[in-house]
Amino acid sequence: MIVEGRRLAAWHKNVIVKVPVTPDGLAAGKVLAGEGIRINVTLCFSVNQALLAAAIGAYIVSPFAGRLDDINEDGMRVVADIVAAYRQQEIKTKVLAASIRNPTHVTQAALAGADIATMPFGILKMLFVHPLTEAGQKKFLEDYRQAMAASSSKADGGRRAQPDERKPVPTARPEAAAKR
Repeated sequence: MIVEGRRLAAWHKNVIVKVPVTPDGLAAGKVLAGEGIRINVTLCFSVNQALLAAAIGAYIVSPFAGRLDDINEDGMRVVADIVAAYRQQEIKTKVLAASIRNPTHVTQAALAGADIATMPFGILKMLFVHPLTEAGQKKFLEDYRQAMAASSSKADGGRRAQPDERKPVPTARPEAAAKR
């Protein structure tokens, strides 16, 4: 893992090397972190594992909330507890809420104080959707069209201008623009 981590880190200064929260993963992570390589300790499922990650100098720890939920544990509670423990101990390791399964997880991760959340693209798209946003946008567009129609009918004496009656918009000729 150490050799592979060094190889990956050599690609670019922004590379963050992932290691699992196992004895071998933490040992490799400690060596790599000691060399100034940023480490993400992944597959974290408890506060104790997160504390071990911080102890080796991990840049990020990744608790897997959704996978904990899959076995009837409260994954977001674990994320919140890790954040609380880190703050209590003044630990600088960032918390990355992983295995996000729904928009509620995103909200809970933010409220828990997670620094980062990773999610499938489908979940990201769901963050934009809310029935009141869609209804509000529809109503706004209807009101806008009505206002434009009313304004247009007053300005032209109730007669809508036809496309051929509109004055052309002056544009610069390409040769004139090139001379500037």
